[in-house]
Amino acid sequence: MASALARSVFGAEFRNPVLLAAGTAGFGRELDGVVALDRLGGVVSKAVSLEPRRGNPPPRVAEFAGGMLNSVGLANPGLAHVREHELPWLSRRLRGTRLIVNVVGFTLDEYARVIEGLDGFDVITAYELNLSCPNTSAGGSEFGADPASVTAVIGSCRRVTRRPLIAKLSPALPEIAATAEVAGRAGADGISVVNTMPGIVRGGDGRGAPRLGQGSGGVSGPGLLPVGVLATARVVERTGLPVIGVGGIRTAADARQYLAAGASLVAIGTAALADPRLPERVISDLEGDRG
Repeated sequence: MASALARSVFGAEFRNPVLLAAGTAGFGRELDGVVALDRLGGVVSKAVSLEPRRGNPPPRVAEFAGGMLNSVGLANPGLAHVREHELPWLSRRLRGTRLIVNVVGFTLDEYARVIEGLDGFDVITAYELNLSCPNTSAGGSEFGADPASVTAVIGSCRRVTRRPLIAKLSPALPEIAATAEVAGRAGADGISVVNTMPGIVRGGDGRGAPRLGQGSGGVSGPGLLPVGVLATARVVERTGLPVIGVGGIRTAADARQYLAAGASLVAIGTAALADPRLPERVISDLEGDRG
């Protein structure tokens, strides 16, 4: 019998609405045996880029009172490695848990080239396009900050796959719902909000050197919750597209805020790094709501 929490989203059945967010679950293999992968609604993979990326210099993570700052720099083994090692493992291991692959690019055509290389694997349910990446061919501005770039990236990806495309947007956008609308018109099937917020923390009394090797980084954790919930509500109202609510979820009550705002699915990130069992407890508590 299907769970009362089951969701039909992106043309697929999710056993519950709880996902592991991109960048915090690796490719699933890293958490197997620690997190009950078969209990989750889905896993959003670590970012996949065309070529391997070493990422930013350490330190890459710094905690502060309101959450965590990270500057991993989209480090990943690259498309060829993911095709050869990670996706075959996921194809064998995942039993009903949905896989969404996070895709990154640094020129307009790279997103589509990554998807072309991944699209032969049946285990993939959808692609999450990280539009917070810097467009190196346009001076380093984020793809998501420019409607024309959003349209071009999603359009190029739409031409190479029939699988659902989910645009992941930054909370730093001045009009996130308007950008989501642009993404939908370009062919996106859903929206993921929010990515991390840009920030910086310094050592000692706050006047010292930045605590991250790169200097600034992305803010995640509980402080992002109200930002993500508001973005979810605005995007749902403006577009009517399915939304994955991300940011600051630590409890079932937090997840309920996103669901009440109209999210179809929710993704847990930073909190699961600190406590890998937390997603299972959130699922159990949500199941209790339906008991």
